[in-house]
This record gives sequence, C-alpha cells and structure tokens, in this order.
Amino acid sequence: MKRKTKPIRERRKEVLERLQGLGLNIYEQLTENKFPTVNIASRSTTNIVYDPEIRQYILGDRLVKRSAGNVRHLRPLTELVWVGDIVNQLTQEGKTSTLRDVYYMAQAYDVNFKDQQESDNAITELETVITHPRENFNVYPEERSAIFGDLTIEYTVPGYEGKRINLTFHPDGVMIGPALETADLIETNADMIICVEKGAMFTRFVEEKAWEKFKALIIHTAGQPPRATRALIRRLNQELDLPTYIFCDSDPWGLGIALTVICGSANAAHLRELVTPDAKWLGLWPSDVVEYKLPSERMSELDLKKTHDLLKDPRCQDDPWQRELKKFLETKRKCELEAFSRYGLTFVVDKYLPKKLKMEE
Repeated sequence: MKRKTKPIRERRKEVLERLQGLGLNIYEQLTENKFPTVNIASRSTTNIVYDPEIRQYILGDRLVKRSAGNVRHLRPLTELVWVGDIVNQLTQEGKTSTLRDVYYMAQAYDVNFKDQQESDNAITELETVITHPRENFNVYPEERSAIFGDLTIEYTVPGYEGKRINLTFHPDGVMIGPALETADLIETNADMIICVEKGAMFTRFVEEKAWEKFKALIIHTAGQPPRATRALIRRLNQELDLPTYIFCDSDPWGLGIALTVICGSANAAHLRELVTPDAKWLGLWPSDVVEYKLPSERMSELDLKKTHDLLKDPRCQDDPWQRELKKFLETKRKCELEAFSRYGLTFVVDKYLPKKLKMEE
C-alpha cells in the first residue's frame, strides 16, 4: 500500500511543532534544576534493520542519551540545540540554506565545529530527533540533478508564490532544488517517470523526445541522486500515481543507485520520505549487455566484492535482482549506458526502451 506524502506546508508545520517541543523539553528540565537530556534513536549499524513490510531500512528501538550531566555529551548536545535554533529560524522565515552554509554560519555564533563533517552530523542528529529530513527544515546540499517533461508546477517559496511554469520550458531541464521540490504539482499529461543516471543519456532522451514518445517525466539523477531528488521522485510517484522506472549503468554501483531510490539506504534509515518502493529497475541489466552485444569492460575485484555483498543484501532477495547479480558473476563484465551509441543516436529510444517498458506492462 502506498504511503502518501504530506503536503509541504503540513510537513513544515510539523517540523516547527517538533522543534518547539524539543526546545520546551530542554527548557522544562532547566527550570526543574535538572541537567537537560535528549534521547535519540541510535544510528549505529547494529540498530539499522531492513523492514520488508515497508521495503526500506529503518532504525530499531535502541536509544542513545545526550545529557548535559556528562561532560562528553556537552559538545554534541550544544551543537544539536544550536542547529535546532538555526533551522527553526530558517523554517519560520521561509529561507533556505546549504550544508556548507550552516557550517560557516556557526562561526558567527562562536559555535566552532571542527570541520563540516561535525556540522553535518549535528544536522543528521536533529533529523533523527524530529524524524524529518533536513529538506523539510530548509537545509539542502548543493544540487545537480534535473527534470524535463510536461508537468506544470506552482512555486510556494517566498517571492514566487503562485508563479507557474511547465518543465518543458528549458531544453537542459530544470534543476531540482528547494523551490522545485516544494512546489505544488498542478497538472501533467505524463504517464510515467523515467530516472536516468547519466547526463548524456538524459540529454539524449530530451533531444529524441522520449518524454513525448513515452509520455514521461525524465529525471537526471546525476549518479546517486541527491535527497531532494529522491523526495521529488516519491512525490511524483505517489501524488500523481505515476509508475517509476530507473535506468542506470550495468554495474553493481548503478544497481545501488536503483536500490537507493526504491528502498532507501542505511544512512537514511531514520527517515521515511525518501523512498519509492514501487519504482522498478528498468536496466541496464547485465543480461541486456549480453543480448545487445554492448561494449563492456571487465569487472574489478572491488566490483565483484560489491556484487557478492548485494547478493546477500535483504533488498535484493527477489528477481530481477538475484538473477541479474548472478549474471554479473557469470559474465564478470560491466557496461555504461553510453554503450548503446554503437547502434546510433536513436537506438535506445526507438528500440531498447519500448521493449523494456512493454515487459513491465
């Protein structure tokens, strides 16, 4: 059963309520002359489990405690509270920031993170406490993915409220950033979503009008998709009820990209809004490489190790995962999407995609 994504306004309201709840909890402990303490779900590997019912990694029941009564906890607890205050301001004012910006912003408040990793960890810990991804409280990484297709959106960000655009207006696609991820989805003639790992193939799909031929929204994931992109894919799938297909390199790392979109990752096990469990891995399968006699390279030892690891991954226990992973080990070959160019510029759109999509009907 699909889990519907809450509208962005409702998500932001819930974020503010939980941030205020965190602050109130600390304030009440202080007024009672107690050392402030915050309990947080543990993100250790031993507390990360795969839930087959919702088809993603989640956190177990184990908690860790941050207490001002423990000198070793003072620094991470203070960082957590400071980050909570900053993102409360961002959310209240409707402004956005990046992970890098938050790191430098801290210096103005004499919060001296050792490095950006420490700053990023504090943000991740806040995500865990309020059970919302950082995108819901307006903190984003540098974006680099894009979308193209017949979808009309209406912006909700300050200064652009009510402005509508159709995502076919720019031939290079529209960057997926905070404004697009939080926009209202107004109207589309699309029947599906096709996610493409490589920029060259994304451009090919736009140029060859794959978006018209298949009535599809084309999304360039730029390798491992940023979380705003994964959140948008989920919204498009659930709010518009669009079947979603993932098209990536034929190697265990490309397969890992598909898995992240479909089932999430262990690193984001504390979140629920970044997965699209009904999405399908369309290809490029290793069996396709054999069938179409595509140029390929020998897999490295690291590739083979990754393949063996994926064979045991709880997300990969059914076909086509098991079948295609075994094909990797049989052929020991990997292949990039661009290999289709050996048959000309239009082959992938005219021949390969129609056949693969027909298999999914």
